[in-house]
Amino acid sequence: MTLGTVNPAFADNQAADTGVPGPEQDPHIWLEEARGEKALEWVKAENERTLGLLTADPRFEQLKAEALTILDSEDRIPFVSIRPDGLYNFWQDKANPRGLVRKTTLESYRTDTPEWEVVLDVDALAKAEGREWVYQGSTCLPPELRHCMISLSDGGKDATIMREFDMVTKSFVEGGFELPESQGNMQWIDKDTLLVTRNFDDTLKTESEYPFTSRIWKRGQSLDDAQEIFRGSPKDVWAGASLLRDNKGTIHAYTAFRAVSFHETEYYVQKDGEWLRLDIPLKASPYGIVDGHLLYSTDVDWTVDGQTFPADSLIAVDLEEWKANPNGAKKTLVWAPGERQTKQGGSITGNSLFVTMLDNVVGKVVRFDFADGAWHQTPVALPDNATLGIATSSDETDQIMFTVTDFLNPTTLYYSDGGKPEAIKTSPLYFDPAGMDVEQFSATSKDGTKIPYFIVKPKGMKVDGTTATLLTGYGGFQVPRLPAYLGTTGKLWLEKGGAYVLANMRGGGEFGPNWHQTAIRENKQRTWDDFIAVGEDLVKRGFTSPQHLGIQGGSQGGLLVGTAFTQRPDLFGAAIVQIPLFDMLRYHLIGRGASWIGEYGDPRIPEQRAWIEGYSPYQKIVEGVDYPSPFLWASTADDRTHPAHARKGAAKLKALGQPYYYYEEMTGGHSGGVDNEQRAQLQALQFIYLMERLMDDRSKD
Repeated sequence: MTLGTVNPAFADNQAADTGVPGPEQDPHIWLEEARGEKALEWVKAENERTLGLLTADPRFEQLKAEALTILDSEDRIPFVSIRPDGLYNFWQDKANPRGLVRKTTLESYRTDTPEWEVVLDVDALAKAEGREWVYQGSTCLPPELRHCMISLSDGGKDATIMREFDMVTKSFVEGGFELPESQGNMQWIDKDTLLVTRNFDDTLKTESEYPFTSRIWKRGQSLDDAQEIFRGSPKDVWAGASLLRDNKGTIHAYTAFRAVSFHETEYYVQKDGEWLRLDIPLKASPYGIVDGHLLYSTDVDWTVDGQTFPADSLIAVDLEEWKANPNGAKKTLVWAPGERQTKQGGSITGNSLFVTMLDNVVGKVVRFDFADGAWHQTPVALPDNATLGIATSSDETDQIMFTVTDFLNPTTLYYSDGGKPEAIKTSPLYFDPAGMDVEQFSATSKDGTKIPYFIVKPKGMKVDGTTATLLTGYGGFQVPRLPAYLGTTGKLWLEKGGAYVLANMRGGGEFGPNWHQTAIRENKQRTWDDFIAVGEDLVKRGFTSPQHLGIQGGSQGGLLVGTAFTQRPDLFGAAIVQIPLFDMLRYHLIGRGASWIGEYGDPRIPEQRAWIEGYSPYQKIVEGVDYPSPFLWASTADDRTHPAHARKGAAKLKALGQPYYYYEEMTGGHSGGVDNEQRAQLQALQFIYLMERLMDDRSKD
């Protein structure tokens, strides 16, 4: 491994030398300083303006109240994790806006009113310490899971601090392990030893501002004195060491990785005191240990030992054979996808592997077991024509819980302890679905590819182009967007007469890795073409018209919306750009942007800059074009995409005299609000904007 340092944000003159815009080309670069005094003054003024406009609508308070009622609902499903000492849940409501970590028994959980024991009160902790703590989960030592490192974010940032917590005494350990704020993670080796991958100092961060070194840290030792076990390169997206551990808690090997791009990773195993690189494709990875086998997953065709495993396959090697000869162990196919199939999440119980899959965007779950020298597949008996997920599973027993949902039916939670799953909890109805229906259509993209989409239509909808329609999607990073209960959208939009459309563009993960890989880097415009094609198809079929068609998306989806309204401003009447990527010629310098070069390309390289410059929304906002008064919003605490993207988009629209809305939450991170009050306000602001733009008579505008 190589040693080096990096300045994660290049100097502006260096940026200009590479063709990346600097202050002379971009007058709004000062908005990239997230908490700069001038920038925050600008944000305050924009917030006052937007809140003044949208909260003045007489419908605002009703919509906010309706959203808050749903978010604070006491009868929503309290999802849990299964641990040896009970079922754990993180809960937020009106009385506990920052949340409670609490636990109960399975017997109590199965009742309508479980009895909960509070383990950690995040509101009380935040108040006592005067911090904007946001709970980000825990990492615990198996198999007992008593000793944990609790992750806390200040204001919702991705970066966290970590503190040792005792789940039995329900308290932080005095003088225990504590890690300062950083990206990265840790794992327990034993109760007195941690494997830590963090940003130990500014010289040990990659260009993407993630860690690339790992250390073994013993109790009582200074973190500075902890032994370094692995070192990647500052040019990696991130890198670090890990533990290959089975579901019983046994450590079988020390492993490591180097993410040389967002989608390409080198894997290593420690063998005889040295790091041996695993001979697997850059787009393949270890998947877990099941029935004495190590499983791999691959996103590309993998030819090895005279056989070819197709992309998206699961492949097994005997664990003991692998430990003796990591690159020579015999590989066996466990599962390969059929046409329009792809695997999603997986979970390992005490005796089996469960994998959620999509078959033409419809969910199913399959159980895998190794017996009598062969792998066996068993479909899990769950409802058809729904989106299925694994909510939680036990490492030691056969206990597992599944979620079943669709657009119009609330989520139902199913429980199994080795037998047929049974429904044990269902979320309440938050809106009236009577008369509403769901249909799936396809649009033809610019290159002839068929792009599927779902439309949820309100009762009595006329196919005359007058229905206010909200189109959304994602289309990136092999992440699928699937039918799920619409909840607040159903109450605040469908019940008010609006229609909802979910598009499944290339770049996402709805049809497997090839669906993603065909629309990245030099082909990323295909994603934007797909989205525009769906919008055109909605108009062609008479479901809506440009003056009644709005679009919405967040993060990569915010970039999607930005490209759509700048490339086809005539096609849309409203555009909500949430926590977006927007300035794609400087994105590698803002937030964690450099980590996504594998998805979009590197604007410092002329050929790749040409791809990006063809669609970057910030640069595509120009004088003399009538844009659909977009609503951009962000979070000051978002250290992932960074609020600068949305800020600069709004500032450029303002400079050109274009109508727009801008709002920024001061806390909340990449997910928006940190509590239900903030989330409800954000929901209400957006739906008021959509109603005013798409439902109300704007003939006098």
